[in-house]
Amino acid sequence: MSFSSNVKKELCGVQTFDKELLRAELYGILLFGKVFSADAIVFTTESSYALKRASMLLENLYMPIIEKHTALRTKADHSHLYRLSLIDTGDCKRIYEDFGHVPGQVTLRVNRAVIWGEELAAAFVRGVYLSCGSVSDPMKSYHAEFCVSRKNLSRDLCKILTEVTECAFTPKTVERSGNYIVYFKGSEQICDLLTYMGAPVSAMEIMGTKAIKQVRNNVNRRINSEVANIGKVAAASARQLEAIDIIQKTKGLESLPQDVKEIAYLRLENPEMSLRDLGQHLSPPISRSGANHRMQRLLEYAGLSEEHKNG
Repeated sequence: MSFSSNVKKELCGVQTFDKELLRAELYGILLFGKVFSADAIVFTTESSYALKRASMLLENLYMPIIEKHTALRTKADHSHLYRLSLIDTGDCKRIYEDFGHVPGQVTLRVNRAVIWGEELAAAFVRGVYLSCGSVSDPMKSYHAEFCVSRKNLSRDLCKILTEVTECAFTPKTVERSGNYIVYFKGSEQICDLLTYMGAPVSAMEIMGTKAIKQVRNNVNRRINSEVANIGKVAAASARQLEAIDIIQKTKGLESLPQDVKEIAYLRLENPEMSLRDLGQHLSPPISRSGANHRMQRLLEYAGLSEEHKNG
């Protein structure tokens, strides 16, 4: 089961005995569903939990005659599309009008009288999410969206979300394939949205995943930094060993000043050591800067100094 499916499962587990809250949630499901009119009400979903939730709310609040249908979407992924529809047009008209809409209404808008309070608005948004919402796997990205088929409804949803006092929601919109997408980016906004709708466990999972990703990224950065440093040490050591080899074949290491000769022999014995460690193994110990200075003189004696190389 996907993360998005688990979110809907958690939302469908929200329990309340307040009839107005249940009604507001059902309003969100039906208004943003496939068909919502005085003649027909149809709700389609990929979530069996959302189907059961919609059916339960309808039966408890209005007791209409419900027809359910399940179809296999594709043979490849074996996903199902669940369909709930009301058979009796009388039931459709009764429910449609109870939510404050009138037959023949050209443009559907959210009837704010149904969701006049903050708790009712949260229940309504939960229903909208069950109808047309989704959220990506936090291991891959941070993205939550509502796919709305009507422009005015998408605008109404944005307004409702931005009016939530306990959360500083900043939904964005984009048109995609004839639908209007209301979406959120960023783990904080998505966690706030899930908590607001009634899915705190899923919100905690996102926060936990984010923490794991941050630790993993920090470890990777540290490893990459260490690998890069090892590469630099290896490259510098190879150049210093080349200088020592040149001096051995020409003048001989004994011709070097005592301090340079000392670090040259130490490098031959410890080709993997950093300059800092080489400096600490000298007697008396010297700093990395001091060890680097001696190595630069060694390169000069071999004719491999940066001045000689660039000139």
